[in-house]
Order: sequence, then C-alpha cells, then structure tokens
Amino acid sequence: MRAHEAGALHGDIGHRGPAWLRPPADVNALVPQLWPRNVARAADGALTVAGLGVRDIAAEFGTPVYVLDEDDLRSRCRDFRDAFSDVDVYYAGKAFLCRAVVRMIAEEGLHLDVCTGGELATALSAGMPPERIGFHGNNKSVAELTRALDAGVGRIILDSFTEIDRLTALARERGVRPGVLIRVTVGVEAHTHEFIATAHEDQKFGFSLAGGAAAAAAFKILDEGVLDLRGLHSHIGSQIFDASGFEVSARRVLALQAQIRDARGVELPELDLGGGFGIAYTTQDDPASPQDLAKRLRKIVDSECASERLAVPHLSIEPGRAIVGPAVFTLYEVGTVKSVPIGAGGDAADGRRAYVSVDGGMSDNIRTALYDASYSATVANRASAAQPRLARVVGKHCESGDIVVKDEFLPADVQPGDLVAVPGTGAYCRSMASNYNHVPRPPVVAVREGAARLIVRRETEEDLLALDVG
Repeated sequence: MRAHEAGALHGDIGHRGPAWLRPPADVNALVPQLWPRNVARAADGALTVAGLGVRDIAAEFGTPVYVLDEDDLRSRCRDFRDAFSDVDVYYAGKAFLCRAVVRMIAEEGLHLDVCTGGELATALSAGMPPERIGFHGNNKSVAELTRALDAGVGRIILDSFTEIDRLTALARERGVRPGVLIRVTVGVEAHTHEFIATAHEDQKFGFSLAGGAAAAAAFKILDEGVLDLRGLHSHIGSQIFDASGFEVSARRVLALQAQIRDARGVELPELDLGGGFGIAYTTQDDPASPQDLAKRLRKIVDSECASERLAVPHLSIEPGRAIVGPAVFTLYEVGTVKSVPIGAGGDAADGRRAYVSVDGGMSDNIRTALYDASYSATVANRASAAQPRLARVVGKHCESGDIVVKDEFLPADVQPGDLVAVPGTGAYCRSMASNYNHVPRPPVVAVREGAARLIVRRETEEDLLALDVG
C-alpha cells in the first residue's frame, strides 16, 4: 500500500510509536529502499558507501555531514531519462543544487529547473547549457528575468499577469522571443501536507483554471505576439504516490489546450506535468519506479488527448526529490542519550523512550518540524547485539520541536560517540538549511568508487561573523 510521510498516522500501538513502525528482527539490518544503492555494512558492522567507511568520512570531514552516493544519483538520472525517453526530464534544482550536481545531471542528459536568480547563477556558473534550463518562480524580479533573457534560458514558466507584462516589455526591448509556459492551477488537492500541496485554488502559484485566469493569460500572450507560448504547466504537489491526481490534472489542462485551439486556432506543442514523485523515507512508503510512472503518465495523456482530439504534445516532467532524495544520507555523532518516560502504562518493556541527541538538528533538516515528516535512522559505526529500543533522534537546538527522527528503533546500547545515519536527506535538507542558533551549515561530500570529495564545504564561525558588519 502506497503512503507518504506527511500526515501519516501517528497513533501509538502499545506506546511503541506510530502504527506502521514495528520492532526489527535485526536492529542492524538496512531496509534497501531507504538507502543509497551503494550503502552496505562491512564485516565489522560499520556502514560503507561505495566501499568507503563512514568512520573515515567522519574523521576527514567531521559531522554532521551530508553524504552523496554519486553513482546512485547518476543512476537515478538515467532511470528517469531512459524511462521517459521521449520526454524532457527537468531536474528540480530546488531539491538540492550545487555546481557539482549541475554537472552530474547535465552529463546524464537531463534538463534543469531553477526558480530564483541564485539557482540560475549556480546553473550557469557550472556550465549548464542555458537552452536546457527552465525558470520557475511566482515572483521573478526584473533583474532575474533580464538575466534569463540575456543568458538565453530555454523556457520561462509564467505565474502572473504582472509577470507576463514584465517579460513582454523586456523581450520587446531586446527584440527576442523567449519560449514560455503558463503555470495552471488546476484545483487538484494532492494527498500531501497542506504546505506542499500546490494545485488547489487558495494558494500563491499559477493562474486559476476554474476562474478563467489561465485561459485569459494564454489569450493575452497569443494576441500580443511577443512571447512564444509553447504550452501549459501543471504541478500538483510533492511526495505523491497516487497517479489519480495526475490524471485529473492532465484532463483539466488538456481541456484548456482544446479551449485555446478552438478560440485561437493554435494547438500548443508542449505540456509539463510537473514533478512531486514520492520516495521512501520509512517502511510505510512504497514509491513507484520511473518506468511505472512513465507508463501511467503516457497512458493518461494519450487518453485525454484522444478525448479532446488533440495531437499529443511534447511532454516534460520535473523530478527533484525522486532523484537526489534517496542518494544522500546525513551522518551525525551522538552527544548524549537520555531515557524519558513516554506516558502512563508505558510500552511492554519499560515505558521509556531513548532521546538520542546528535550534533545537528533542525538547522540541517527542518522537514520534521516544518512538515511533520518521518525519517529512519541506524547506528552507523558498528553493529550491535543489543535489543531494539524505541528512540527519538533529536538535535542540539534550543527548541522542543528540534527533532530529526520522531520514532525509530535503535539498539538499546546506543551511546555518546556513536555515529547515526539518517537516509533520504538529499532533498530539501541542505537546500533549506539555516544558521539557527548560529550553527554553521554542514558540508556535502560526494563518494564514488571508494573515494570522497568535498562538493560543498562546511561553513565556519568565520563565515558567520564575516556577514556581521556591526
């Protein structure tokens, strides 16, 4: 049964955590779908990634540290590229972006989606061909649009009438005709957390379909004739496991395509169905493969185009989390372990939970606090013969909500100095990281064929003080 971590059931069973969590038969076992493909346990029980031990990574780069399995990321790029062989696959840079990752996805044949001037600057500085870049965002400034036009960005996804006017004026001044898509708010309520569901009407993104704004935007662009309207764009949310939302979205967007054809005699040649494909954060999650996604999305589009008597447009999708999320884990060091009562009656053991405090927290992974996200964890520096014990992995920040992993079974002998690894942290962890409590942000290390290289260095206290001009 497919599920997602946002809004999952958290009812306790015998005070042993959420309903889906069960004590493992082997507390050292790794659940394969949660980890990068090249992560394993060595003979001594310590985790390795692409043959390199995590103790060596911690010794060289310190903790906390984001560890990227480079071959895993590249293979996920190829999985999407091959499954969607006749589709433009745009890696959603907001999930995680740095110059090394830009080069990886470019080398694997993907396009790149950016949504701010900073992301665009990163893409261009890494040598991403500008014609393979799509520029998103609900409030692109004149400076950002100017930079996109001057760089020759391949497509700009328009989000408001103000932006249409802004880009039209800039394009007219420069005598260029940029390719654009209209972001359509289709009114589909993705089964996800409120703050990551993006296609219902009452939110900031896109042109409303039901209210007629999307059609009006298309007619405005076509009638003015300055911008090259290539197609429509729909994005219904994130961490989605059920294809039914894409089916409803495609039906409504393609109905708008037909309306534009009937009103202006133009069949728009492109359609972007967005991204939001879910990944496994815990054992409750069962994501679809890229091959399965491609098959279902093609079937949906073919059927709806036949119904509207439309030529099948050239498709594009925007996976981000599904590519980088599973390719990264975060490595922490345990600082303290505290045994805390967990309520009247307790569990079948002793009615207590272990609070395992690590040297990071909500500054390097805000998703648990922000989205009520669930994660998994394991002791990474050794194997243990101890029994599993219900634990909560927490950070070092001055917040009671500073939780990294709400519920997990860790060995009862977890102790200060142990390393704890949390999988599935490639998406929206480093990219949303902060300096809360003046904690420097962790580095990102890419590992390939037994060798590690630094791709984003650790911030230092000197970096923090350099910005403080007072």
